[in-house]
Amino acid sequence: MSKRILVTGGAGFIGSHLCQRLLDAGNDVLCVDNYFTGARRNILHLLDNHSFELMRHDVTFPLYVEVDEIYNLACPASPIHYQFDPVQTTKTSVIGVINMLGLAKRVKAKILQASTSEVYGDPIVHPQTEDYWGNVNPIGFRSCYDEGKRCAETLVFDYVRQHKLAAKVVRIFNTYGPRMHPNDGRVVSNFVVQALGGADITLYGDGSQTRSFCYVDDLVEAMIRMMATGRETTGPINIGNPVEFTIKELAERIVELTGSKSKLVFRPLPADDPRQRQPDISKAREVLKWEPTVRLRDGLIKTIEYFDDLLHRGDAPHKAGANRAVL
Repeated sequence: MSKRILVTGGAGFIGSHLCQRLLDAGNDVLCVDNYFTGARRNILHLLDNHSFELMRHDVTFPLYVEVDEIYNLACPASPIHYQFDPVQTTKTSVIGVINMLGLAKRVKAKILQASTSEVYGDPIVHPQTEDYWGNVNPIGFRSCYDEGKRCAETLVFDYVRQHKLAAKVVRIFNTYGPRMHPNDGRVVSNFVVQALGGADITLYGDGSQTRSFCYVDDLVEAMIRMMATGRETTGPINIGNPVEFTIKELAERIVELTGSKSKLVFRPLPADDPRQRQPDISKAREVLKWEPTVRLRDGLIKTIEYFDDLLHRGDAPHKAGANRAVL
């Protein structure tokens, strides 16, 4: 049966893919975004769909709509963007989720909160399981995002306990794919753009830090499966790819796939940058019957094709400070 579904942050990288999947399943989708990091070009191909509605709105202000489900993805997710206005980042995470939880309570909608692996901070447990409380600096440059998302999780669980809300929390690990912001400074987009342009590939530290990269289609599938679970399933559940790569391995693979002559150069590691990041997805396998299916090589080829086309069309937006890769 068709549902009325709200996706906040719907014009963003992940949100636009989610909107597409929900429409393909026959749902009516309301996409809400304030375009701080999202872009209309990400959802232009959806505008002619009569089941799709687009609204410019900031989730730090209340929203009054009638929906059956809410996916709350609204928040800048890369350090370059969330450190640009850290107070607003915290407000988006905290006030934004309060507004969405309040909406879900009023209209009796099911809500999924997109949390992050950053709630684990610089982990001393590896791989990270959902019962690990994290190692987070509460007053650092990344704290607006890390602590904002941790507080958002607290609010979700308090609404579940206090108001019996049907809510879900997923913790998203490094995700990549087409429609990433080309200047968000994230490691995949940064390396691909540098390689395509023949520039040096900038690594921070010695490149031995590890990350686990999940292709966006796999992530969206997991989110939809999580939303479909019963009221008894709140989470949090880790969503990511458990196959671990060093940053240096990623850079070398991108250079190979692009045929670039770029060289690897090394810079000092930023403060509070996690040394390791790898999800334990045992719960996702058990509860959602899910695990990633897209290999890194295959996902990178699609991502490189997207950026190559974007750069050739001259559509890549510019943001100050976008030359620093973050992990």
